[in-house]
Amino acid sequence: MKTAGKLVVLGSINADHILNLESFPQPGETVTGSQYQVAFGGKGANQAVAAGRSGADIAFIACTGDDDTGERVRNQLQTDNIDIAPVSVVAGESTGVALIFVNQEGENVIGIHAGANAALSLARIEAQRDLIAGADALLMQLESPVESVLAAARIAHENHTIVALNPAPARLLSDDLLALVDIITPNETEAEKLTGIRVENDSDAARAAQALHAKGIKTVIITLGSRGVWASVKGEGRRVAGFKVKAVDTIAAGDTFNGALMTALLEKRALDDAIRFAHAAAAIAVTRKGAQPSVPWRKEIDEFLRQQG
Repeated sequence: MKTAGKLVVLGSINADHILNLESFPQPGETVTGSQYQVAFGGKGANQAVAAGRSGADIAFIACTGDDDTGERVRNQLQTDNIDIAPVSVVAGESTGVALIFVNQEGENVIGIHAGANAALSLARIEAQRDLIAGADALLMQLESPVESVLAAARIAHENHTIVALNPAPARLLSDDLLALVDIITPNETEAEKLTGIRVENDSDAARAAQALHAKGIKTVIITLGSRGVWASVKGEGRRVAGFKVKAVDTIAAGDTFNGALMTALLEKRALDDAIRFAHAAAAIAVTRKGAQPSVPWRKEIDEFLRQQG
């Protein structure tokens, strides 16, 4: 039996170690930074938090280590309105870590240690079969083992659960996996990786979207940074502009967009309206530092949209 509006997010959990720098160091160079902070992140957790805070009925399939960080992350996720029963604690493993440098322009470079995220095995996916089958939608990214992402997509597809994939970080994906996806949300880099088409303007985005439709994906949303998104459904595409704000830190902007988008779609909003809601959530997030600390709550998103008129 389907739970109406139920979202399952499958993905990664990281502790982000963030350091602000004037500019990124060159090889062999040491630079002194400022505002060091540790914040909870990981694409999966960020998207789960964005969905939870924006009002979704959400459960999260993920792994933490059996360490202090893992315990703190799980406690935090619960306060973000997320069902953490499907989060496994992996014995003898550390919770995932991301080392992040942010420059003056708000751009970032990131190195990741997967840790417990690598333990999101096929057996753990199989253990959550009923949860995935009973959901309305499944949202995934690519910081988890790709064979597990494929297995979860298969379960979802067989049970008419919408499969949404944020194909980040960028990598090549099999046509087998792409054929199971209903909604895909690549940025320009990820779209190029998947299609071979360099996305520099709207006509490039339209061509990349067509290439993804040809692989069996009905809804393609290519995120274009400050230019908004290119949204294409079965070949009918258009650009949906975002909101102009002063960006402080873009770390979880895409994740916030994805989590909020799925919340709005599960509330049966029209696609353009859902994208506008997601744009608003992401716009708020980039004005704040850190990954999860920057993610807005529903009342903040609604208020932002009211002010836009």
